[in-house]
Amino acid sequence: MTYALVIHGGAGARPGIDYTDQRAHMAQLIARGGENLADGRSALDVVSAMVADLEASGLYVAGKGSAPNTSGIIELDASIMDGATRKAGAVAAVSNIVNPVLAARSVMDEGRYVMLAAEGARAFALASGIADVPDPESYYTTHVDHGSSEVAGSHGTVGAVALDEAGNLAAATSTGGTFNKPAGRVGDTPLIGAGTWADDLVAVSCTGIGEAFIRTSAAHDVSARMRYGNVALDEAAEAVLAEVANCDGDGGLIAIDCNGRITMPYNSQGMKRAAITSSMPAVVRVFEPEPA
Repeated sequence: MTYALVIHGGAGARPGIDYTDQRAHMAQLIARGGENLADGRSALDVVSAMVADLEASGLYVAGKGSAPNTSGIIELDASIMDGATRKAGAVAAVSNIVNPVLAARSVMDEGRYVMLAAEGARAFALASGIADVPDPESYYTTHVDHGSSEVAGSHGTVGAVALDEAGNLAAATSTGGTFNKPAGRVGDTPLIGAGTWADDLVAVSCTGIGEAFIRTSAAHDVSARMRYGNVALDEAAEAVLAEVANCDGDGGLIAIDCNGRITMPYNSQGMKRAAITSSMPAVVRVFEPEPA
């Protein structure tokens, strides 16, 4: 049976930074996720687990690895989408929970809403059993350790897309946002169709300058180009990133189509990423270009 999994740790990778820890973590994570899919676990459960682990590691600009906004508060965004049903959930500008992606999953599973924000999202998450961060000052890691910077616009995100053996697709994305962002700033990550998308054709998770991905409806546009233009996955993804660049944005995306084909393009300096399929052994890359 066919399965596929791609994860990313953000398109904010910068030359000269040692990503040994991130490479090792992604290698361990992609191997485990591939085993889960081979054992028949659902795409939705696997992307939830992959992103939750990326958030909790402190190695990326999401969850534990996030940096405070200009008011000194860490505000987190996440979303998840089930391609089989097009159910989706998201949280935006939520503070001090360990796993925003699991909060987004709870919003989706509860079913009445797609997005909750700020204090309402936090209250819902805690009521749903999502772990609290009781001491933010000691919990969050030093973000410069994973290759980001204090420069405004420096960014990073984590995400996962999967195809399971039942033929279902799912996508999830999580971020701490851009550095030095103002309080209340929300990027593309929690916006279904901008930073995350999954349907019966393709699953997409984006990373980069969120405003440009919002203005291009980037994640959904991959699907639209494939569905209405009969465009192949690689071509659709590259065209979407060209539109992002036209809006003065950089970044990347990961995607899997319903046939198990994968793509991991980016137009930034690098993108932390890993992939595995039922017909391809695991690969882990940061600055290495994708094979032609």
